[in-house]
Amino acid sequence: MKSKVIIVMPAFNAGNTLEKTVKDIPKGFADEIILGDDSSKDNTVEIAKRLGLTVISHDRNLGYGANQKTCYDKALEKGVDIIIMIHPDYQYDGSLAPLFAEIIQRGVCDIMLGSRVRTRKECLDSGMPLYKYISNRILTILGNLITGQNLSEWHTGYRAYSKKVLEQIPFHKNSNGFVFDSQFLIQAVYFGFRIGDLPVPCRYMNEASSIKFGQSVIYGLATIKTLFQFILQKFHLMKFDIFEF
Repeated sequence: MKSKVIIVMPAFNAGNTLEKTVKDIPKGFADEIILGDDSSKDNTVEIAKRLGLTVISHDRNLGYGANQKTCYDKALEKGVDIIIMIHPDYQYDGSLAPLFAEIIQRGVCDIMLGSRVRTRKECLDSGMPLYKYISNRILTILGNLITGQNLSEWHTGYRAYSKKVLEQIPFHKNSNGFVFDSQFLIQAVYFGFRIGDLPVPCRYMNEASSIKFGQSVIYGLATIKTLFQFILQKFHLMKFDIFEF
């Protein structure tokens, strides 16, 4: 029996890259593509509608994490089996989405991540800023050490989930900001979900969205904070709401 696959795209001012991102996705693969628009100031919504996407718009900018919450809620309402989140900034190759779905459908993993980090040279040649590469490596190593995982990248915007992951992880308790992604993966480890990754090309360009240096610092510190919360919760020293059903 074929799984129902929905691709979600949390978008903010993605008008320059949205169409290219969508065209990468194999035709007929996804049952639906949902674009969550976080009150963009450009033509993101107009392009999404022209492409036939399902559009959900926020009246005001609520944040990256809030946008994902909206997308996942809508996907669950539609009876989805596999949810794939792709940033609409053309950093990630949507043609690989069927591979992620296949691994989840076969029951090998509950979560699949698209890893941009194969070699240092490839990452830097792609245009990834050096400070982002270094922070990505440090936070990924720290995340693996603390959680016992062996993931090659924790901080990717290309992710696939089985329905039960979104049904069981209390993601509405997470931040509305960028650290939502880190919180979600750390929750997934805590609740015992199986996480895997696949290599994907790394693409950086002027049109692609990217959080600024100051936002990156805040994100990194918030990620470290969540990892320490994980330790305290795991050893029954303290309780935190994001790890409670």
